[in-house]
Parts: sequence; C-alpha cells; structure tokens
Amino acid sequence: MRNEIIKRVLEEANYILKTNKTIREIAYENAISKSTVHKDLHDRLKLIDINLYRKVNKILQEHIDIRHIKGGESTRQKYLKIKEILEI
Repeated sequence: MRNEIIKRVLEEANYILKTNKTIREIAYENAISKSTVHKDLHDRLKLIDINLYRKVNKILQEHIDIRHIKGGESTRQKYLKIKEILEI
C-alpha cells in the first residue's frame, strides 16, 4: 500500500475518533467518495492498525445502530417545514 494511502487512512481514523462524524460527513469534508472512506476505514485500516480499527469500528457500529432514528427525525423535520410553508 502506498504511503499517501496509509497516511489518509490514519488521518480519517483519528478524525472519526476525535469528532464522531459519519462516513458521509468525512467524505464530504475531504472531497472523496463515501466508498473510499468506507473502504479505508473497513478494509485498509484493519491491515494497518488492528487496535485503531477496533475503536473506529465501534463508532461505525453506533452510527449503524442509530441511523433509523436520524432518518426518521429528518423526515419529520421535512414535513414540519412543508406544513409551515402551507400555513403561511
């Protein structure tokens, strides 16, 4: 694996540990695809640093566990905005 890839993977891993952001947010902020971030944190990190991978994987699992709640809240907010517009 090339050094710049290893550096990017470690930066992403440390960033997610520090900020608890999602794969989508990290991808957006670094101008790379979600697929790349996912592959970095799921596949490549395991080969680079297994202990760091375990910490990151715990956070990613938490995101998976709450995604249905976040999605439901987003939908609720969307329809509240529509209702406000229609009442004006």
